[in-house]
Amino acid sequence: MKLSKKQKEFIDAVKKHYGPLKLDITRQEILNIQQVYSVNYPSWLVNNPSYKLSRGVYKLPNMMNISDIVPDDVETEVFIPTKKEITKLPFIKPISLPQEGMIPCIDETFVPFGAYWDVKSIIESEIFFPIYLSGPTRSGKTLIPLQICGELKKNLYRVNITIETDESDLLGGYKLINGNTVWEDGPAIKAAEDPTGAILLLDEIDLGSNKLLCLQPLLEGSGIYIKKINRWVRPCQGFNIIATANTKGRGSDDGKYIGTNILNEAMLERFPITYDQGYAEKKVEALILKKNLKLFGIESPDFIEKLCQWAQIIRKTKDDGGIDETISTGRLVYIVKTYVIFSRNRMKAIKDNIARFDLNTQTSFLDAYTKIDENAVDGPDNEQNENTNAPVSKVKKVW
Repeated sequence: MKLSKKQKEFIDAVKKHYGPLKLDITRQEILNIQQVYSVNYPSWLVNNPSYKLSRGVYKLPNMMNISDIVPDDVETEVFIPTKKEITKLPFIKPISLPQEGMIPCIDETFVPFGAYWDVKSIIESEIFFPIYLSGPTRSGKTLIPLQICGELKKNLYRVNITIETDESDLLGGYKLINGNTVWEDGPAIKAAEDPTGAILLLDEIDLGSNKLLCLQPLLEGSGIYIKKINRWVRPCQGFNIIATANTKGRGSDDGKYIGTNILNEAMLERFPITYDQGYAEKKVEALILKKNLKLFGIESPDFIEKLCQWAQIIRKTKDDGGIDETISTGRLVYIVKTYVIFSRNRMKAIKDNIARFDLNTQTSFLDAYTKIDENAVDGPDNEQNENTNAPVSKVKKVW
């Protein structure tokens, strides 16, 4: 195919930015090329059905020059390798590119509860309305936005915040690619400019420092000016920001969440709504555990009932000040998975999953369970499996 001058300029920019082996390009990558190299928007590529690979992904025309990968003094037949062939060429060094936002996978064991419906309503409205989700560990804070975006087929950009997270990690910075120093947008900018209206998930935001204040303009719902490259970024319709945390940005009073920080009041004020995401109620937890066991072809309603009752008693005791530790919904899921792995042994499943606690806590937790399940023994469960009589080694595997 013969390319026009403008088409060739765009292709040359792609080769310079992403390397000569680039075979396809996304809408976001096109916008990146435009911003960095000031080339015309390739409507000839985007509007041509023959170039479209999938939604927002386009096949680049024949752009590889054999001289890019083979020295001039080597005689060879000119060919354009496929992606599969490229991986087999010994003289080509693979190019690693940053991962773009993606639609999260649906978790078959997920059960909506807590703030799920409110968060979903906000996301569906496509009104910019930042959300702060706080709650204890393993209570489903992160899973809720992931599952909602999976259900709505919405791109989500997840950033795990730490004390080291800074402006370049969020907004972008200069990187060395193929010997050239080029600007690479950060996840916050990619999410804001995603034409589908993406979600930026700031996971564990209370572990961050005052460097997170670089997000203030985006949290206000307005555009953001990137001073390093003299560029104004305006968020697309549907863009939103969700933060998760174990605290409400005031630090951890009981010392359970070491490393959490007191967040700047100005940042917290940019989140108009905060939801407390606690542990699920008993019937919801029972359904979650039932779904997890069902993945392996097992049913054990008696064990599930006793586990949920046990967790409720422990949590109430903690709330009353009797103990310092508790059992999370996530830990109950760990227990039923251990139950599957080790020949449906209830006591081993519980013992292995409370081993992280101190000895006194382990003893009190174990005593509480044996009072609920007096017939529990350190051996295979005698409860009849309603779905199959096959030994545990032959139950359905999902790994």
